[in-house]
Amino acid sequence: MQLFVSWLTLFGLAHALLAADRPNVMIIIADDLGYHDVGFQGSKEIPTPHLDRLAASGVRCTNGYVSHPFCSPTRAGILTGRYQHRFGHENNPAWKPESTHDGLPLDQITLPQLLKAAGYHTGAVGKWHLGAHPQFHPLKRGFDEYFGALGGGHVYFPEDKGGVEYTIPLDRNGADEPQRRYLTEQFGEEAAAYVKRQAAGQPWFLYLAFNAPHTPLQAPEAWLKKFSHLSPPSRQTYAAMVAAMDAAIGQVLDQLEATQQRENTLIFFVSDNGGPNLSAKGTGNFTDNTPLRGAKGDLHEGGMRVPFLISWPAHLKPGTYEAPVIALDFLPTAVALAEAKLPEDRPLDGVNLVPYLTGERSGQPHERLFWRSQGPKGIHAVRQGSWKFFRAANGQPELYDLNRDIGETQNLAAEQPELVAQFNKAIADWEKGTIPPLFESPKAGKKAPKKKP
Repeated sequence: MQLFVSWLTLFGLAHALLAADRPNVMIIIADDLGYHDVGFQGSKEIPTPHLDRLAASGVRCTNGYVSHPFCSPTRAGILTGRYQHRFGHENNPAWKPESTHDGLPLDQITLPQLLKAAGYHTGAVGKWHLGAHPQFHPLKRGFDEYFGALGGGHVYFPEDKGGVEYTIPLDRNGADEPQRRYLTEQFGEEAAAYVKRQAAGQPWFLYLAFNAPHTPLQAPEAWLKKFSHLSPPSRQTYAAMVAAMDAAIGQVLDQLEATQQRENTLIFFVSDNGGPNLSAKGTGNFTDNTPLRGAKGDLHEGGMRVPFLISWPAHLKPGTYEAPVIALDFLPTAVALAEAKLPEDRPLDGVNLVPYLTGERSGQPHERLFWRSQGPKGIHAVRQGSWKFFRAANGQPELYDLNRDIGETQNLAAEQPELVAQFNKAIADWEKGTIPPLFESPKAGKKAPKKKP
């Protein structure tokens, strides 16, 4: 009996040590961040010392993508590890708290559900935008706790005015809570507090989704003064918003270091899409996607090629990684390191990136990456090696060698008809695993009615 008890004790200790080796996992998402608008991407206008610190501690993926050129579908892809086209989440859901239809379908298994089953505590802070009905609430999708804004955006100061979705109360675990300060700072505080609370407990997963620097363009005066030399005014405010987000991320990193959790915390950082080509009050575009062509909503590189970082100091050497990767890879990477189980009843599209980043595995993580916007008859794109294929809704093909032409300026489609045919076939084969969008984007219902003849 004593031997049996001793064996149980040793088994328990071994299990505890094994659990201690599993990394904490954090996903940080910026909203509408320009490709060239952070220091580690080369920006000289917007200092981002804390994101630069994160980049210096990990791997910068120079061909890193998200799975969609705008917001909610990208988030659906990240949390499921699947092309969102497989389950119809191809548009932004409208703010409809009464709708059980507009949101991340309930039959989709999420990353927090998988990690929670493996013994992780799961928390989310920030923007949700995956359905307004209570059935879509983060606490129903695998998170143990949540604080943030459930819609697609929010005003940044409590006294600011905006549409209903942008002025709803903040949500803490299903209960309304008033906004009390500049929202980016509040999200940073909440995330840092989560990290501190979890320091002595089980491994954890934190999903930190800023709504910055998405419009409305609003920033504290102290940050605005730091960028008073920039013009137009919209660029000044946008830069201040990026800097405030960077400071909030710095607060979280500082807390990780203060609680001695940084070494064994795996952090992913991306923007949900490229910077939008917007103007504020006629003053011109305020984001910078240099050297890419296109912007948010576009399937040229500027729409979905984004700043992309992976940091795990305990196991990943700092550097760059050049093969194409996608945010769909976050889920299988985190699940593998957490020793959790992947779903076996559905195809996943991401891969575990760690063996590629460490050099244990050679070759490309993905043979091809696919994008689609506006449904099966809409716009398509494919990335294969250095080749980028773009097909407009009218079927017009474009083909680029990104190693030589990152700005997609020289269309080689006419010179490479066999490659064009191969890409068209690849799209047709990929389409067989997708479905049409389940719900329309809110903008679709705002189109002006056609005039009667």
